[in-house]
Amino acid sequence: MLYDGKIWVATDSSHKPVFLLPQMANRHGLIAGATGTGKTVTLKVIAEGFSDMGVPVFMGDIKGDLSGMVIPGTVSEKIGKRLMETGVSAFRTETYPTVFWDVYGEQGHPVRATISEMGPLLLSRMLNLNETQSGVLNILFRVAADEGLPLYTVKDLKAMLAYVGENASRYTLHYGNVSKASIGAIQRAVAVLEDQGGDCFFGEPSLQISDWMRTDENGKGYINILACDKLFLSPLMYSTFLLWMLSCLYELLPERGDLEKPLMVFFFDEAHLLFNDCSKQLMEKVEQVVRLIRSKGVGVYFITQNPSDVPMSILGQLGNRVQHALRAFTPLDQKAVKVAAQTFRVNPEFDTESAISELKTGEALISFLDEYGAPGVVQRATVLPPQSSMGAISAEKRAEVIESSPMAGRYDLPIVMEGAYAILMKEQEESQKEEPQQSSGPIFIDDMNEFLAQLNAQTAVPAGSRTMVYDPLTGQYIQKEPEMMENQNNNPQIPAQADQIAQPVQYAPQQYVQQVPQQQPYVPVQQYAQQPYTPVQQVPVQYAAQQPVVMQQPVAQPVQQPVMQQTAAQAQVITQNVLVLDPTTGGYVQKQMTLAYNPATGQYVPVQTEAEAKAAAKAAKEAQAAQEKAEREAARKAKEEEAAERRQRNDELREERAERARANNSVLGRVKNTAINSATRTVTNKLTNELLKGLGLGKKK
Repeated sequence: MLYDGKIWVATDSSHKPVFLLPQMANRHGLIAGATGTGKTVTLKVIAEGFSDMGVPVFMGDIKGDLSGMVIPGTVSEKIGKRLMETGVSAFRTETYPTVFWDVYGEQGHPVRATISEMGPLLLSRMLNLNETQSGVLNILFRVAADEGLPLYTVKDLKAMLAYVGENASRYTLHYGNVSKASIGAIQRAVAVLEDQGGDCFFGEPSLQISDWMRTDENGKGYINILACDKLFLSPLMYSTFLLWMLSCLYELLPERGDLEKPLMVFFFDEAHLLFNDCSKQLMEKVEQVVRLIRSKGVGVYFITQNPSDVPMSILGQLGNRVQHALRAFTPLDQKAVKVAAQTFRVNPEFDTESAISELKTGEALISFLDEYGAPGVVQRATVLPPQSSMGAISAEKRAEVIESSPMAGRYDLPIVMEGAYAILMKEQEESQKEEPQQSSGPIFIDDMNEFLAQLNAQTAVPAGSRTMVYDPLTGQYIQKEPEMMENQNNNPQIPAQADQIAQPVQYAPQQYVQQVPQQQPYVPVQQYAQQPYTPVQQVPVQYAAQQPVVMQQPVAQPVQQPVMQQTAAQAQVITQNVLVLDPTTGGYVQKQMTLAYNPATGQYVPVQTEAEAKAAAKAAKEAQAAQEKAEREAARKAKEEEAAERRQRNDELREERAERARANNSVLGRVKNTAINSATRTVTNKLTNELLKGLGLGKKK
């Protein structure tokens, strides 16, 4: 409520108004008190006063009762009694222009920010990283900036973590040590953040703070309410979000000096969460922002239960204070009450320390800055009731306000930007296109005998058309002509079929043999499986002599085949489809492999590619590292066991000495010690006298 251009907050016992001066509102403030003492009412009254004077407001709604700003209040019996106590005669209920926001986009317009805008410092706090992990995160941001990889979403952050982890050795020399352990810890923290819904917060379109600094057509400042009932369950995310908003205001707004009224006011509820587990670097950042943002026309008001929750370096910057009741049930609470009382300017009319514990609900000790910037004398006053509704609104009313909001449609739909994830995936796809195509995997055949029969039927071509076949006897890949893959009757693994009838093979004309091309295209395995089986009665082959040649029907497996000799002009390295025995199915499958000619054996043997060599070296290095780690762990355990044994021996010795000491404390022990001491003195004196006599220095009789 405004009165003469000032915010009327409360009245003292003599019905004298207590005002918050607009020109001093950017000196920040504190609203403290135990739960249920009226902090929320005070917050609403001050926020309504700022809105009435045309100052936009931001505040977090943890309990949901701040949403009643869009509904006019009702003068109930309780509120009427409060008005009589405060001496307010002209009171009217009103509504206030309100915009609802929600990080998760459920109870308001979505609030988003990019990973780059958040920065490594605040992001480290949100992920709860230690100092070493925060350093690695700083390196990641540096690499992203230097290589032009924008960070918009959590997906971009995860892609950069994987990229930097894979190239850690390359970046270590330029940016500092990048350990895979730290990368893994950050990845786990990011996964936790995703589980908490943090991925909803990062992305585009990012929030423009200027959209919060608006007034309606009547000149009232918009009240921006952030739904925090779900966000509050993640304290680190909640506090980091508020600090990010404060940092954005500090970086974007220009210097303005002293103004007649602030440009914007922030209310941070549950302020102790801002400073819990806060690193030294981040605390210095918060102190800097609180100290300097005043000159940019922004007022910051902290709401907490106890003033001691706020660090002293920041508490000293809060000029406008409202202290509700504190309950001193424990010695620690009593100390907190005493400290809170000492922060106020003394009023000789009452004892501040005693009054803090005696305040009723709705009462408060108030000290605002005067027109000269000096703290006013503390006043015991009753806070005015708010002009809007105190309760929460329904879901239907909230949806209606969201649809009619000036921000409707601006932030509701996410925008997909080409970030680090998309760029790295594109580079990976381009690199894969440049590499030779590899086999797609093993091909499973239902009936191996039928498959090989069809294969022999399809490969009945003149001599010179060859394929690579694995020889289990030599363990190598050899070139074989298809017509030579015949049944071996002497092979015990392939029983001869009873219905196999030797068929004479007709001679093929010489012209036919010459016209057949020497290189036949290889038919994929899938085609063999699809074609129907047709028995081959006659196979055209080239004969070495003019004698009838008898061949048998095609058989099941190409094992124990004759080895084809290679010529001197044979290629040294080839890439060819080969048939490989699949141990899972027991059948042969097609696979493209790189083979090298071995002149010693005259056969082709598989060669290891560069990628395979790197993978083998990496596996060997990892195995060596694991072994070294195991050895270090064993040595550490051995040292710990040795130290434990030493501690046990020392404990036993101490216990033994203690037992002897306890025994000596007895009467018998003391007598024993006395006797020993007396005998010792006697012997010592005697020896000394004898020595002195020998030297001529003894006493003369």
